[in-house]
Parts: sequence; C-alpha cells; structure tokens
Amino acid sequence: MTMSHEMRAIAITEPGGPEVLQPCYVPVPVPSHGQIIIRLAYAGVNRPDALQRVGSYAPPVGASPLPGLECSGTVVALGSGCTRYKEGDLVCALLPGGGYAEYAACAEAHALPIPQGLSLRDAACLPETCFTVWSNVVMRGGLKAGDRFLVHGGTSGIGVTAIQIAKALGARVFATAGNDDKVRICEGLGAEMGLNYRTQDWAQILRKAGGMNLILDMVGGSYLPQNLRSLADDGRLVQIAFLQGAKVEVNFAELMMRRLTLTGSTLRPQSDLAKARIAAEVEAHVWPMVASGKVKVVLDSEFPLTDAAAAHARIEAPDHIGKIVLKVQS
Repeated sequence: MTMSHEMRAIAITEPGGPEVLQPCYVPVPVPSHGQIIIRLAYAGVNRPDALQRVGSYAPPVGASPLPGLECSGTVVALGSGCTRYKEGDLVCALLPGGGYAEYAACAEAHALPIPQGLSLRDAACLPETCFTVWSNVVMRGGLKAGDRFLVHGGTSGIGVTAIQIAKALGARVFATAGNDDKVRICEGLGAEMGLNYRTQDWAQILRKAGGMNLILDMVGGSYLPQNLRSLADDGRLVQIAFLQGAKVEVNFAELMMRRLTLTGSTLRPQSDLAKARIAAEVEAHVWPMVASGKVKVVLDSEFPLTDAAAAHARIEAPDHIGKIVLKVQS
C-alpha cells in the first residue's frame, strides 16, 4: 500500500493539562525488523497516557514520543522477519507509544487478530487493559476458580475488564466504586458485592467476608494498609498504579505472620519478549471469553483524534465508566 510521508498526530507540546495535546504532522513510521505498521482506525485512551502528558511516565527508549498505548486498524507494511500478518489484515495491538496518530509501528508479536464479532472501535479498547489484567491478575497474581478477588475502581477501564475476566475464570469477585450507581454497574458486570468506598468501611466488610485471596489495586497511598487488612492469610496484593501516592508505611511483621505477598508491575517498560508472552496468553485465554460474550467492552465515549484534549479531560473526570477511544479514520 502506498503511504504518504507525513501523518496527522497529536503531540504533547509540554508537560501539563489536557490543553497541551496539540495536532501536528510528523513522519510516518518505518518498520524495523519484526515490526508492522498499522493504519489506525481507533486508538484507546488510558490513564498512562495522562501520566505521560504531565511528565511522569516517559516512553521506553526507542519508542515514539507520541502518546497512545493501544489501537485497532489495518496492517499496511511489514518489516523483515514478519510472518504472521500480511498487508490488509485487521488487527488490534499493544503499542509502546505512538497511538495518537494515523499510523503506528509495533512488534508483530504484540498485535492480535480482531476477536470474532467485534468492531474495530471495540477492539481498540482491549489490548492495554486485557494485557494488564491478565498479566497481573493471572500470571502474577495466580487467580484461580473459587478465589475471592477484589478490584478497586471497578468501573474504570481496568476495573470492568478485571471483573469480567475474574468472573469468567470462576472467581468470587468484589469491587469498590465511588457511588451507588457505579456499585450497581460493578454488580451487573459480575461482582457479587460492590462497595461504595466513600460511605462503607470496605476493608472491615471484606475481612468479615473471609478476606480476599487476591487484590488488584491502582490507588496506593492510604489504601495499602487497608488492602493488607482486607487480605486473607496467604493473600496476594498486586499493585499496578499509585493514584494516591507511592510511599506509605507498611508493617512487615503482618506480612510475615500472615504470609502475605505484595507485588506489582508496569506493562510499558517490559521487554518485547515479555509482552509477546502476555499477548500469546491473552489470545489463548481472553479472546475466547470475548468471542463468547463473557467479556464485553464497556465504552464510555468516543472522540475524534483532533479532540484528544477533551478525551483526556473525560478520563480524568470522576464519572467516566469504562473505556474511551479516539476515532482516527474510517
């Protein structure tokens, strides 16, 4: 396919609020060995994009400086060594950056076929959250059927994905949310108990429920000691973000006496090989859940690429539910 040398994109002009996201023209990426070029239909908007915008989540060395960690679209070029896809194939992909643009480069092994029956718009909502949830909840956290599992922020993009995947695996799912309407949404997605963290002592309630075998947390700060209190003996806490801060005092005697595990990860800095392994597991285990309807996309809103600033304002608003996407082109 013939491509122009320049493309529309959204750049971070300086660290700051959503207004620093500005349209620009940049060179179309050229695939290196093992990479494909995708002509984007949609790009997912995620909280790490907002962290990059304010200057606190730099892209990995060699990655595009443009924001955007997931997309869907059409394969239009192949680097040497690529064997799975051909030009014209429809894919969705985890990106190291560069998703707020008409074209993006990614490792071929980080792109997956569109799940059966899914639109390109909905497919763009899957990679970042599915990779994050599966790698942390299952591969790192060891979730299994019958486990009591808590996810904080149950109506976030991560939250709605975690509830559904854990439910599909046979876990007993609990979730926190910021108001009673969101609590009901969590329960509608499969949580057996939703908890309003503004009005309920969720840590005490969960202890009375037997304690959690696994907790997925992106809040940090004051939540850390409460999470430890909420765990059952031999429980695991997986930390994937720190919206309330990364530093807090922990009583390690409690961890030792109750045999608790405290771990965590970030997805973006991991090696291409590690992400390829996650991709293979997501395709093998999560894609069938999506195709069968056990895991559904919960879409909050869609914005045109040129309104990326409005999309960032939306993801930082407390009332958004589920995923936000940018429409790049038809």
